[in-house]
Amino acid sequence: MSTQIASTPNEAAQPNKKKRSFMLRILGACVLVGAVGFGAWYVLESRWYEGTDDAYVNGNVVQITPQITGTVVSIGADDGDFVKQGDTLVTLDKADADVALENAAANLANTVRKVRGLYSTVSGAQADVAVRQVAVQKAKADYERRVSLTNSGAISAEELSHAQDALTAAESSLTTAEQQLQTNKVLVDDTIVASHPDVKAAASQYRAAYLSEIRTTMVAPVTGYVAKRSVQVGQRVQPGAALMAVVPLHEVWIDANFKETQLTHMRIGQPVEVTSDVYGHAVKYRGKVLELGVGTGGAFSLLPAQNATGNWIKIVQRIPVRVVFTDPQQLDQHPLRIGMSLNTTVDLHDKSGLMLAQNVPTQPAFSTDVYQQQLAHADEQVAQIIHKNMAGGAK
Repeated sequence: MSTQIASTPNEAAQPNKKKRSFMLRILGACVLVGAVGFGAWYVLESRWYEGTDDAYVNGNVVQITPQITGTVVSIGADDGDFVKQGDTLVTLDKADADVALENAAANLANTVRKVRGLYSTVSGAQADVAVRQVAVQKAKADYERRVSLTNSGAISAEELSHAQDALTAAESSLTTAEQQLQTNKVLVDDTIVASHPDVKAAASQYRAAYLSEIRTTMVAPVTGYVAKRSVQVGQRVQPGAALMAVVPLHEVWIDANFKETQLTHMRIGQPVEVTSDVYGHAVKYRGKVLELGVGTGGAFSLLPAQNATGNWIKIVQRIPVRVVFTDPQQLDQHPLRIGMSLNTTVDLHDKSGLMLAQNVPTQPAFSTDVYQQQLAHADEQVAQIIHKNMAGGAK
């Protein structure tokens, strides 16, 4: 008769303990390998890059505002339309401006002719002075001849007195003529018709009227896309009212908000890799750091935080970093819109750049010349009006 020996609980638990110990050793090895790998990755790769997803596309939003009061009669572009610099966007009623321009042109022409008359008056006054000088010389000669005749008794003293009176009258007339000449010369001295103060004043009035007429047509100051159109036909607009905006999407930039702890090794000029949510990681934009912000976003807010209180809690602040694109063709192929969110990663290997800009800007950050061209056209019109009314007159 055989007998069975039952296993004790301790003997049954020994294989489980061994298995658990083996699994713990494997887990520990995995943790150790992971820690070593993470440390190596951080030392060799991660510590040289700083990234944030708190980044947004920003750009110039050029407001289209009227410079004069008027009634809208035409709208040349709507939201999303592409316009080039100089294209017509909004047209105002020109009736009043045209009348004012015609009046200013007539006034300028009339002033030119009046000033030409001043030069003619000077010439006439000079001729009158010459005549008076001859009369004085003649009266003086007559008086001197009669003095000698009076001494010889040939003529009476009364006749000599008449000759003296004639000389005095001639001299008085000469003095009056010379004063009139001087008065006329003062009005035209050191000037030509085009530079005469009266003509310049009339020309300024014409330029103002011309600009008012030109400004009834509002053009695009820059090339870009129309946004935020609020103007309607028939609307009575006032100077400064926002009618629409033009956004040049080919000149956008990125405002990336980094934690202050991420700026330790960040410098101007460092390369930046950018991805957008709309295109994903398949499209990677190339950029560079243009400038590091001079303050946190909260410091320049309308109501800055007041931390001088008893319940203060430290919060890591974020500082805006401006990033510009280095390859404009990427924006042509994959355009971005204002306000889109982006992921930015700054390469910190090159630390030779500055943390703050040291050079004074020598060029405007953004500009347009469409308004200068309007004034140039006004100057051309002024020159033509003056020329047309100068025929046969003094130059």
